Amino acid sequence: MFQAIRFDRLGGPEVLRFEDIADRQPGAGEVSLKVEAVGLNRAESMYYRGFYMETPELPSGLGYEAVGTVAAVGAGVDASLVGHRFGTIPGYSMNRYPVLAEAAVVPASVLAPVPESFSAAEGAAVWMPYCTAYGALVPFGKVSTDDFVIVTAASSSVGLAAIQIVKAQGGISIATTRTAAKKDRLLGLGADHVIVTDEEDLVARVAEITGSKRARIVFDPIGGDGINALAQATANGGTIYLYGMLSGHPTPFPLSAFGRRIAMYGYTFSELRDTPEWDVMKRYIHDHLVDGSFKPEIARTFPFAETVEAYRYLESNEQVGKVVITL
Repeated sequence: MFQAIRFDRLGGPEVLRFEDIADRQPGAGEVSLKVEAVGLNRAESMYYRGFYMETPELPSGLGYEAVGTVAAVGAGVDASLVGHRFGTIPGYSMNRYPVLAEAAVVPASVLAPVPESFSAAEGAAVWMPYCTAYGALVPFGKVSTDDFVIVTAASSSVGLAAIQIVKAQGGISIATTRTAAKKDRLLGLGADHVIVTDEEDLVARVAEITGSKRARIVFDPIGGDGINALAQATANGGTIYLYGMLSGHPTPFPLSAFGRRIAMYGYTFSELRDTPEWDVMKRYIHDHLVDGSFKPEIARTFPFAETVEAYRYLESNEQVGKVVITL
């Protein structure tokens, strides 16, 4: 038996509870992990509230992004994986493979290495942020030297990963944050420019920063009515990658994009799964982690017993970087 987080009704973090779960042996193509840490994401928050792309089958487990040691493998999986530490790349079903538990069973195909020097918390803060940012910015957006890229919600773990990838590609990041409280921190974490949207005019500041060229790429998880201002700040022929709907409101196609060849895509990095780019992505991220040009920022860690408090903190929007639960 082991403890796992479960919920049997939809709602806020208060619906989460601990439950003793019987051990399950991995089936064909699966591995079991002794979980060391779990990175938290807005995806899980939306999932237990019933707003995610996958609907929970109640009662449901939770958790997408774990790091742990392989304890056993199922049929068709290389037995040499046992005893080695891996992270999990999110994008699989939380109904079938929840990882917020002392032990978890996941498909072997979602395993990815983390640098040996990384702590458990750092290892649990890699694959969702960097994969999400990579797909939009590298194979799709093809960010290159001197490209201006607007990164909204920049203090999130995905936003910070995007800032690092833009820099690695030779681009120039324009990070946005609602209040001035996070501005200096974002600059210290590598953003080339920061716009405080509650105090500054986004469109005017982007024009000033870019010499009126505006940004070729926008990377946005918020959507809603703010998309029109982002389109005004996008260069002719530029692209807006919408990878979330945190506003909770419909996102209209921006009127300011008409006649300017601006494209807007709803994007998830799972589009790369089962393509040759998937392995390219894993090597790209791992190599940059090893050489130190990518480094996940840990906002705060919580022990497993404080899971509810951890998700409340995640939903507070106070953090800069990744919230992690350690086991």
